[in-house]
Amino acid sequence: MKNSTLIPVLAVMAAMLVNGCSGGAKKGAGGTGAPVLVAPAVVTNVPVLINPPPVGHVMPYSTVTIRPQVGGVISQVHFQEGSEVISNQLLFTIDPRPMQAALAHDRAQLENAEIQFSREQKLFDQKLVSQDEYDTSKASRDALVATVQTDELNLDFCEIRAPFDGRTGSLQFHEGNVVKAPDDTLLTINQIHPIYVAFAVPEQYLPRIKKEMREKTLKVVATYQNMDVPPQGELTFIDNTVDPTTAMIQLRATFPNEDNTLWPGQFVQVVLTLSDLTNAIVVPSQAVQTGQNGQFVYVVKPDQTAEERPVTIGITYQGETVVQSGLQTGETVVTDGQLRLAPGVKVNIKSALLSTNAP
Repeated sequence: MKNSTLIPVLAVMAAMLVNGCSGGAKKGAGGTGAPVLVAPAVVTNVPVLINPPPVGHVMPYSTVTIRPQVGGVISQVHFQEGSEVISNQLLFTIDPRPMQAALAHDRAQLENAEIQFSREQKLFDQKLVSQDEYDTSKASRDALVATVQTDELNLDFCEIRAPFDGRTGSLQFHEGNVVKAPDDTLLTINQIHPIYVAFAVPEQYLPRIKKEMREKTLKVVATYQNMDVPPQGELTFIDNTVDPTTAMIQLRATFPNEDNTLWPGQFVQVVLTLSDLTNAIVVPSQAVQTGQNGQFVYVVKPDQTAEERPVTIGITYQGETVVQSGLQTGETVVTDGQLRLAPGVKVNIKSALLSTNAP
Protein backbone atom coordinates (compact mmCIF):
# COMPACT_ATOMS: atom_id res chain seq x y z
CA MET A 1 0.00 0.00 0.00
CA LYS A 2 2.74 2.43 0.91
CA ASN A 3 4.58 1.87 -2.40
CA SER A 4 1.44 2.21 -4.52
CA THR A 5 0.62 5.56 -2.85
CA LEU A 6 4.18 6.94 -3.21
CA ILE A 7 4.49 6.33 -6.97
CA PRO A 8 1.65 8.72 -8.07
CA VAL A 9 3.02 11.46 -5.77
CA LEU A 10 6.50 11.19 -7.32
CA ALA A 11 4.98 11.31 -10.81
CA VAL A 12 3.16 14.56 -10.01
CA MET A 13 6.32 16.16 -8.61
CA ALA A 14 8.32 15.14 -11.69
CA ALA A 15 5.72 16.67 -13.97
CA MET A 16 5.83 19.92 -12.03
CA LEU A 17 9.63 20.07 -12.34
CA VAL A 18 9.45 19.44 -16.10
CA ASN A 19 6.85 22.15 -16.59
CA GLY A 20 8.86 24.61 -14.52
CA CYS A 21 12.04 23.99 -16.50
CA SER A 22 10.32 24.22 -19.85
CA GLY A 23 8.61 27.44 -18.81
CA GLY A 24 11.98 28.98 -17.80
CA ALA A 25 13.55 28.00 -21.13
CA LYS A 26 10.77 29.66 -23.05
CA LYS A 27 11.23 32.83 -21.06
CA GLY A 28 14.93 32.87 -21.91
CA ALA A 29 14.42 32.08 -25.59
CA GLY A 30 11.37 34.24 -26.23
CA GLY A 31 9.22 36.80 -24.52
CA THR A 32 11.18 39.73 -23.20
CA GLY A 33 14.52 37.99 -23.82
CA ALA A 34 17.75 38.03 -21.79
CA PRO A 35 18.67 41.62 -20.78
CA VAL A 36 22.08 42.66 -22.16
CA LEU A 37 24.20 45.71 -22.90
CA VAL A 38 25.66 46.02 -26.37
CA ALA A 39 28.11 48.09 -28.42
CA PRO A 40 28.97 48.25 -32.13
CA ALA A 41 32.26 47.06 -33.63
CA VAL A 42 33.91 50.19 -35.00
CA VAL A 43 36.92 51.03 -37.13
CA THR A 44 39.59 53.31 -35.68
CA ASN A 45 43.33 53.82 -35.38
CA VAL A 46 44.97 52.19 -32.38
CA PRO A 47 48.48 52.98 -31.09
CA VAL A 48 50.85 50.06 -30.51
CA LEU A 49 52.39 50.57 -27.07
CA ILE A 50 54.93 48.90 -24.81
CA ASN A 51 52.79 46.82 -22.49
CA PRO A 52 52.78 46.96 -19.53
CA PRO A 53 53.87 50.61 -19.41
CA PRO A 54 57.34 50.87 -17.85
CA VAL A 55 58.17 53.06 -14.86
CA GLY A 56 60.54 55.91 -15.65
CA HIS A 57 62.89 58.03 -13.57
CA VAL A 58 63.14 61.76 -14.29
CA MET A 59 66.73 63.00 -14.62
CA PRO A 60 68.20 66.46 -15.23
CA TYR A 61 69.56 67.08 -18.70
CA SER A 62 72.82 68.27 -17.13
CA THR A 63 74.08 68.60 -13.56
CA VAL A 64 77.01 70.68 -12.35
CA THR A 65 78.53 71.01 -8.91
CA ILE A 66 79.82 74.54 -8.29
CA ARG A 67 83.16 74.61 -6.45
CA PRO A 68 85.52 77.55 -5.88
CA GLN A 69 88.75 77.65 -7.86
CA VAL A 70 90.32 80.05 -5.39
CA GLY A 71 89.95 80.13 -1.62
CA GLY A 72 88.72 83.07 0.39
CA VAL A 73 85.75 84.74 2.00
CA ILE A 74 82.42 84.85 0.16
CA SER A 75 81.67 88.56 -0.01
CA GLN A 76 78.34 88.33 -1.86
CA VAL A 77 75.74 85.78 -3.05
CA HIS A 78 73.90 87.05 -6.13
CA PHE A 79 70.94 84.66 -6.39
CA GLN A 80 68.09 83.15 -4.39
CA GLU A 81 68.54 79.46 -3.67
CA GLY A 82 66.04 77.32 -5.57
CA SER A 83 65.64 79.92 -8.30
CA GLU A 84 66.33 79.62 -12.00
CA VAL A 85 69.55 81.12 -13.34
CA ILE A 86 70.77 81.78 -16.86
CA SER A 87 74.09 80.98 -18.47
CA ASN A 88 76.98 83.22 -17.30
CA GLN A 89 74.88 84.76 -14.51
CA LEU A 90 76.99 85.87 -11.54
CA LEU A 91 76.41 83.54 -8.57
CA PHE A 92 79.12 84.26 -5.99
CA THR A 93 81.80 86.85 -5.39
CA ILE A 94 84.83 85.81 -3.37
CA ASP A 95 86.61 88.76 -1.70
CA PRO A 96 88.99 89.88 -4.49
CA ARG A 97 91.26 92.12 -2.38
CA PRO A 98 93.93 89.47 -1.62
CA MET A 99 94.07 88.60 -5.34
CA GLN A 100 94.26 92.28 -6.30
CA ALA A 101 97.15 92.84 -3.89
CA ALA A 102 99.03 89.82 -5.21
CA LEU A 103 98.49 90.99 -8.77
CA ALA A 104 99.77 94.49 -8.00
CA HIS A 105 102.88 93.08 -6.29
CA ASP A 106 103.68 90.68 -9.13
CA ARG A 107 103.13 93.34 -11.78
CA ALA A 108 105.69 95.55 -10.03
CA GLN A 109 108.08 92.65 -9.92
CA LEU A 110 107.51 92.00 -13.60
CA GLU A 111 108.14 95.65 -14.47
CA ASN A 112 111.48 95.50 -12.68
CA ALA A 113 112.35 92.22 -14.37
CA GLU A 114 111.57 93.73 -17.78
CA ILE A 115 114.02 96.58 -17.07
CA GLN A 116 116.71 94.17 -15.91
CA PHE A 117 116.25 91.94 -18.91
CA SER A 118 116.43 94.91 -21.29
CA ARG A 119 119.81 95.85 -19.80
CA GLU A 120 121.09 92.30 -19.96
CA GLN A 121 120.04 92.05 -23.61
CA LYS A 122 122.01 95.18 -24.56
CA LEU A 123 125.09 93.95 -22.67
CA PHE A 124 124.75 90.53 -24.27
CA ASP A 125 124.61 92.08 -27.75
CA GLN A 126 127.87 93.89 -26.90
CA LYS A 127 129.44 90.64 -25.69
CA LEU A 128 129.78 92.06 -22.16
CA VAL A 129 127.78 89.33 -20.36
CA SER A 130 127.78 85.60 -20.79
CA GLN A 131 125.05 83.48 -22.38
CA ASP A 132 124.28 82.04 -18.98
CA GLU A 133 123.65 85.47 -17.42
CA TYR A 134 121.45 86.45 -20.34
CA ASP A 135 119.39 83.22 -20.09
CA THR A 136 118.97 83.65 -16.33
CA SER A 137 117.62 87.17 -16.73
CA LYS A 138 115.24 86.08 -19.48
CA ALA A 139 113.95 83.13 -17.41
CA SER A 140 113.27 85.42 -14.43
CA ARG A 141 111.30 87.81 -16.65
CA ASP A 142 109.30 84.94 -18.23
CA ALA A 143 108.48 83.43 -14.83
CA LEU A 144 107.04 86.71 -13.62
CA VAL A 145 104.97 87.01 -16.82
CA ALA A 146 103.42 83.65 -15.99
CA THR A 147 102.89 84.68 -12.36
CA VAL A 148 101.01 87.80 -13.40
CA GLN A 149 98.85 85.78 -15.78
CA THR A 150 98.03 83.41 -12.93
CA ASP A 151 97.15 86.33 -10.66
CA GLU A 152 94.82 87.75 -13.32
CA LEU A 153 93.16 84.35 -13.72
CA ASN A 154 92.72 84.00 -9.96
CA LEU A 155 91.14 87.43 -9.86
CA ASP A 156 88.66 86.30 -12.53
CA PHE A 157 87.95 83.19 -10.42
CA CYS A 158 86.71 85.45 -7.63
CA GLU A 159 83.53 85.76 -9.68
CA ILE A 160 81.71 82.42 -9.99
CA ARG A 161 79.16 82.26 -12.82
CA ALA A 162 76.51 79.78 -13.98
CA PRO A 163 77.77 77.46 -16.75
CA PHE A 164 74.27 77.03 -18.28
CA ASP A 165 70.60 77.81 -17.78
CA GLY A 166 69.25 75.80 -14.88
CA ARG A 167 67.69 75.69 -11.43
CA THR A 168 69.75 76.08 -8.30
CA GLY A 169 69.60 73.77 -5.33
CA SER A 170 70.19 74.53 -1.67
CA LEU A 171 72.95 76.96 -0.75
CA GLN A 172 75.80 75.30 1.15
CA PHE A 173 77.82 78.42 1.98
CA HIS A 174 76.64 81.96 2.71
CA GLU A 175 78.10 85.44 2.77
CA GLY A 176 80.99 85.66 5.22
CA ASN A 177 81.88 81.95 5.01
CA VAL A 178 85.47 81.04 4.17
CA VAL A 179 85.71 78.50 1.35
CA LYS A 180 88.60 76.32 0.34
CA ALA A 181 89.38 75.48 -3.26
CA PRO A 182 88.57 73.07 -4.76
CA ASP A 183 87.15 70.93 -1.94
CA ASP A 184 84.07 72.88 -0.85
CA THR A 185 80.77 72.43 -2.71
CA LEU A 186 78.92 75.72 -2.94
CA LEU A 187 75.90 74.71 -4.99
CA THR A 188 74.43 72.20 -7.44
CA ILE A 189 72.64 73.36 -10.60
CA ASN A 190 70.32 71.12 -12.63
CA GLN A 191 69.41 71.85 -16.21
CA ILE A 192 65.73 70.91 -16.55
CA HIS A 193 64.88 72.53 -19.91
CA PRO A 194 64.97 70.03 -21.55
CA ILE A 195 64.85 67.08 -19.16
CA TYR A 196 65.38 63.32 -19.40
CA VAL A 197 63.16 60.38 -18.45
CA ALA A 198 65.07 57.09 -18.19
CA PHE A 199 63.26 53.74 -18.27
CA ALA A 200 63.81 50.08 -19.14
CA VAL A 201 61.85 47.70 -21.38
CA PRO A 202 62.15 43.93 -21.96
CA GLU A 203 64.76 43.00 -24.54
CA GLN A 204 62.18 41.43 -26.90
CA TYR A 205 61.03 44.97 -27.77
CA LEU A 206 64.52 46.05 -28.85
CA PRO A 207 64.37 44.95 -32.54
CA ARG A 208 60.99 46.64 -33.01
CA ILE A 209 62.15 49.85 -31.30
CA LYS A 210 65.33 50.05 -33.40
CA LYS A 211 63.36 49.44 -36.59
CA GLU A 212 60.75 52.10 -35.79
CA MET A 213 63.41 54.65 -34.75
CA ARG A 214 65.08 54.32 -38.15
CA GLU A 215 61.81 55.28 -39.83
CA LYS A 216 60.41 57.98 -37.52
CA THR A 217 60.60 59.73 -34.19
CA LEU A 218 59.02 57.64 -31.43
CA LYS A 219 56.63 59.55 -29.18
CA VAL A 220 56.87 59.13 -25.40
CA VAL A 221 54.32 60.33 -22.84
CA ALA A 222 55.07 60.60 -19.11
CA THR A 223 52.26 60.51 -16.54
CA TYR A 224 51.89 60.46 -12.79
CA GLN A 225 49.05 60.75 -10.31
CA ASN A 226 46.91 63.92 -10.48
CA MET A 227 48.60 65.12 -13.67
CA ASP A 228 46.31 67.29 -15.79
CA VAL A 229 48.07 67.24 -19.17
CA PRO A 230 50.76 64.56 -19.56
CA PRO A 231 53.89 65.98 -21.21
CA GLN A 232 55.13 64.55 -24.51
CA GLY A 233 58.70 63.89 -25.53
CA GLU A 234 60.63 61.67 -27.89
CA LEU A 235 62.89 58.66 -27.55
CA THR A 236 66.50 59.82 -27.97
CA PHE A 237 68.75 57.12 -26.50
CA ILE A 238 69.09 53.32 -26.49
CA ASP A 239 71.76 51.84 -24.26
CA ASN A 240 74.45 49.73 -25.93
CA THR A 241 74.00 46.73 -23.62
CA VAL A 242 71.11 44.58 -22.41
CA ASP A 243 71.32 43.94 -18.68
CA PRO A 244 72.05 40.18 -18.48
CA THR A 245 70.56 39.88 -14.98
CA THR A 246 67.18 41.41 -15.83
CA ALA A 247 67.01 41.02 -19.64
CA MET A 248 66.04 44.70 -19.82
CA ILE A 249 67.39 47.46 -22.07
CA GLN A 250 67.74 51.01 -20.80
CA LEU A 251 66.13 53.80 -22.85
CA ARG A 252 65.96 57.56 -22.40
CA ALA A 253 63.45 60.09 -23.66
CA THR A 254 63.90 63.86 -23.91
CA PHE A 255 61.10 66.26 -22.93
CA PRO A 256 61.07 70.05 -23.53
CA ASN A 257 59.61 70.55 -20.02
CA GLU A 258 59.04 74.25 -20.63
CA ASP A 259 56.38 74.43 -17.93
CA ASN A 260 58.43 72.47 -15.33
CA THR A 261 55.87 69.64 -15.20
CA LEU A 262 58.63 67.08 -14.74
CA TRP A 263 61.06 67.37 -11.83
CA PRO A 264 64.36 65.55 -11.27
CA GLY A 265 63.95 62.48 -9.09
CA GLN A 266 60.29 61.85 -9.93
CA PHE A 267 58.99 58.42 -10.89
CA VAL A 268 56.54 58.44 -13.80
CA GLN A 269 54.65 55.95 -15.93
CA VAL A 270 56.02 55.95 -19.45
CA VAL A 271 53.86 55.36 -22.53
CA LEU A 272 56.05 54.58 -25.56
CA THR A 273 54.17 54.45 -28.87
CA LEU A 274 55.84 52.15 -31.40
CA SER A 275 53.39 52.56 -34.28
CA ASP A 276 49.70 52.91 -35.12
CA LEU A 277 47.26 50.25 -36.34
CA THR A 278 45.16 51.98 -38.96
CA ASN A 279 41.54 51.04 -39.71
CA ALA A 280 41.45 48.40 -36.98
CA ILE A 281 38.15 46.85 -35.87
CA VAL A 282 37.73 47.33 -32.12
CA VAL A 283 35.16 46.37 -29.50
CA PRO A 284 34.94 47.08 -25.77
CA SER A 285 37.29 44.69 -23.98
CA GLN A 286 34.48 43.31 -21.79
CA ALA A 287 32.79 41.93 -24.91
CA VAL A 288 35.59 39.37 -25.40
CA GLN A 289 34.98 36.10 -23.57
CA THR A 290 37.20 33.04 -23.17
CA GLY A 291 35.81 29.53 -23.65
CA GLN A 292 37.15 26.01 -24.09
CA ASN A 293 37.89 26.67 -27.75
CA GLY A 294 39.44 30.08 -27.28
CA GLN A 295 38.11 33.62 -27.34
CA PHE A 296 34.68 34.59 -28.65
CA VAL A 297 32.07 37.33 -28.59
CA TYR A 298 28.31 37.22 -28.60
CA VAL A 299 26.96 38.94 -31.72
CA VAL A 300 23.36 40.18 -31.76
CA LYS A 301 21.81 39.02 -35.05
CA PRO A 302 19.09 41.00 -36.89
CA ASP A 303 16.40 38.71 -35.38
CA GLN A 304 17.60 39.77 -31.88
CA THR A 305 19.12 36.38 -31.05
CA ALA A 306 22.65 35.76 -29.81
CA GLU A 307 25.34 34.15 -31.95
CA GLU A 308 28.57 32.87 -30.39
CA ARG A 309 31.34 34.06 -32.73
CA PRO A 310 34.99 32.87 -32.41
CA VAL A 311 37.44 35.78 -32.82
CA THR A 312 41.15 36.42 -33.00
CA ILE A 313 42.11 39.41 -30.91
CA GLY A 314 45.08 41.77 -30.95
CA ILE A 315 46.20 44.53 -28.64
CA THR A 316 44.12 46.32 -26.03
CA TYR A 317 44.15 50.10 -25.61
CA GLN A 318 42.10 52.21 -23.19
CA GLY A 319 39.43 49.57 -22.69
CA GLU A 320 39.13 48.69 -26.39
CA THR A 321 40.37 45.41 -27.91
CA VAL A 322 41.40 44.97 -31.53
CA VAL A 323 39.61 42.11 -33.31
CA GLN A 324 41.88 40.77 -36.03
CA SER A 325 39.38 38.30 -37.47
CA GLY A 326 35.87 36.97 -36.91
CA LEU A 327 33.96 40.25 -36.84
CA GLN A 328 32.79 42.86 -39.32
CA THR A 329 32.46 46.60 -38.89
CA GLY A 330 29.04 47.64 -37.59
CA GLU A 331 28.11 44.29 -36.04
CA THR A 332 26.66 44.53 -32.55
CA VAL A 333 28.38 42.68 -29.72
CA VAL A 334 27.21 42.00 -26.17
CA THR A 335 29.26 43.81 -23.52
CA ASP A 336 27.33 42.77 -20.40
CA GLY A 337 24.93 39.93 -19.60
CA GLN A 338 26.87 37.14 -21.36
CA LEU A 339 26.18 34.72 -18.49
CA ARG A 340 22.48 34.67 -19.47
CA LEU A 341 23.24 33.83 -23.10
CA ALA A 342 23.67 30.76 -25.26
CA PRO A 343 23.58 30.48 -29.06
CA GLY A 344 20.08 31.27 -30.33
CA VAL A 345 18.81 32.85 -27.11
CA LYS A 346 16.63 35.91 -27.59
CA VAL A 347 18.16 39.13 -26.24
CA ASN A 348 16.61 42.27 -24.84
CA ILE A 349 18.93 45.28 -25.26
CA LYS A 350 18.94 47.49 -22.19
CA SER A 351 20.46 50.91 -21.59
CA ALA A 352 23.26 51.34 -19.09
CA LEU A 353 20.90 53.25 -16.80
CA LEU A 354 18.32 50.47 -16.73
CA SER A 355 21.03 47.89 -16.21
CA THR A 356 22.40 49.81 -13.24
CA ASN A 357 18.99 50.26 -11.63
CA ALA A 358 17.78 46.75 -12.26
CA PRO A 359 17.19 44.67 -9.10
